[in-house]
Amino acid sequence: MFLWLKAGHVIAVIAWMAGLFYLPRFFVYHALAEAGGEVSEQFKVMERRLLRIIMTPAGVAAWLFGGLTMWLGGYFSEIPSWLVAKLWLVVVLTLLHIRLALHCRDFTADRRPYSVRYFRVLNEIPTAIVFAVVVLAVVKPF
Repeated sequence: MFLWLKAGHVIAVIAWMAGLFYLPRFFVYHALAEAGGEVSEQFKVMERRLLRIIMTPAGVAAWLFGGLTMWLGGYFSEIPSWLVAKLWLVVVLTLLHIRLALHCRDFTADRRPYSVRYFRVLNEIPTAIVFAVVVLAVVKPF
C-alpha cells in the first residue's frame, strides 16, 4: 500500500507542477493580449480550466498522498530536518498556487495590475523551488 500511495504522490506532484509551470506562462501571453478581445477571452477559458480541472485537484492530491505516505512511513513520530525543509517549500508552492488563482480572478475581471515582466519572473519561481524539493527528497542532505 505504501508504494501505491508514493506513486500517487509522485503522479499528483507532476500534474500540480505542470500547472504551476504553465499557468504563469499563460499570464505572460494574456497580459500582452487586448483586454476583452477574442484572444483574452480564450486565455480566460484556458486559465480557468487549468486551475480548476488540473492544478487544484492535483495539489490537493499531492498533499493527501504525501501526508498518507508520511503517516505510513512513520515520519510523524520524528520528522527529519530535510523533510521539514521540504514541507516548508511545499507550503510556499501552495501559497504560490493561491496567488496564481487570485491572478486568474483578476484576468477574468479584465483587471491587469501587474506587468508582463512580473509574470515572467513569477514563472521562474516554481522551477527553483521544485529543484530544491527534489534535492531534499532524493539526496536528503541533512
